[in-house]
Amino acid sequence: MDHVAAILLAAGKGTRMKSGLVKVLHPAAGQPLIDYPVAAARTVGAKPVVLVAGHQAEAVQGHYRGAEDIRCVLQKEQLGTGHAVACAREALAGFDGTVLILCGDTPLLRAETLERLIGFHQAQGATVTVLTAALDDPYGYGRIVRDGSGAVLRIVEQKDADPEEQEIREINSGIYCMDAAFLFGNIDSVGSDNAQKEFYLTDLVAVAVQKGLTCLALESDDPEEIMGVNDRSQLAEAARILRRRFNRELMLSGVTIIDPDQTYIDRGVVIGPDTVIHPNCHIGGKTIIGSGCTIDNGVTISGCRIADGCHIKSGSVLEDSELHEAVAVGPMAHLRPGTVLHAHVKIGNFVETKKIVMGEGSKASHLTYLGDAEIGRDVNIGCGTITCNYDGVNKHRTVIGDRAFIGSDVQLVAPVTVGRNSLVAAGTTVTNDVPPDSLAISRVPQVNKDGWRLKKK
Repeated sequence: MDHVAAILLAAGKGTRMKSGLVKVLHPAAGQPLIDYPVAAARTVGAKPVVLVAGHQAEAVQGHYRGAEDIRCVLQKEQLGTGHAVACAREALAGFDGTVLILCGDTPLLRAETLERLIGFHQAQGATVTVLTAALDDPYGYGRIVRDGSGAVLRIVEQKDADPEEQEIREINSGIYCMDAAFLFGNIDSVGSDNAQKEFYLTDLVAVAVQKGLTCLALESDDPEEIMGVNDRSQLAEAARILRRRFNRELMLSGVTIIDPDQTYIDRGVVIGPDTVIHPNCHIGGKTIIGSGCTIDNGVTISGCRIADGCHIKSGSVLEDSELHEAVAVGPMAHLRPGTVLHAHVKIGNFVETKKIVMGEGSKASHLTYLGDAEIGRDVNIGCGTITCNYDGVNKHRTVIGDRAFIGSDVQLVAPVTVGRNSLVAAGTTVTNDVPPDSLAISRVPQVNKDGWRLKKK
């Protein structure tokens, strides 16, 4: 395959999205729309990839800041696809090869399809090749007009098509391969004599035909791939299709997904074989889940690393946390960012953690808050325990040594240390360090007043 560069058109605002966010940055299955065609272009070896940005250009360019293979150019006025491609000419100065032209709102496009398109284009020695699809309802799309041999004569936009042309079912996807010399040598000849008064890239087909050059079309095997996202309904549909693809890949790799249509797993999530995912789970943020895990229904996981053999019970929420082997969490637990749970830790129902490290075999079984804490091995945290880690200005740490036993309804007022093998009695408020092997108890003396209730009557 000859050298390939890509131009990705991402300048439009996306008015039908009715949003303050430019269309190509709207997320679908965990990633902005634009990430999908960029990834496909990278997979087929396109370098560089030139992003043509317009509306919210700084945000679009900033999304790829630091990417060496991405070049960003600005289309100050959105005057059509031909004008957008012309804006990329300087960024590809001196490039000699095939230019792949993509749209920033086509997240369903597969790299395999692009590879087939490029291979066909180069093998046939074509000047222009357009990716097409046959639709039962082609309304709104440009139609492909071919001659008797199957070569492309022209592409007619919906608003410019006559009744006969509107009956054509083969439509233009907006995805092309073009010879670089032809593209940039003729892009200035594109006019705006059409209903929209815009510079259509499709007019280059007519230019090539007039010059006697080869213009071809390759029909996609799956019309779904060329679907563009223009509104929130189409965004939801694209996300549904993407999730269906991801879930299928996971299941083929050995993951059990009880109900794929009711399981929401984002692109980039890695899950090991023999893990079981129950319905209504949301898993994203480049989470990695090991083998042999069970994720019960209604769990939300984002940005976590979960080792083999873990059990995440119903209704739990895990954010930016790390779980070692055979950890049990939930039901209805909340692991906030910075939580690290070592092997065989148990976090029970209605337990919340934040910025803690919990040693192997330790457990907090119910109704507890643990924040900004370092907890050793084989520690028992009783029901209703809280680390009072915030004084209104600063966060302070609590340290609990190995094999300590923290009774129910204990308040640990940080900064404080509980030594190894110590016992803190139920109902104690700990404000001073507890030495190792000690008992800490702090309670208001109980007073019983005999007959008090009878007197009140």
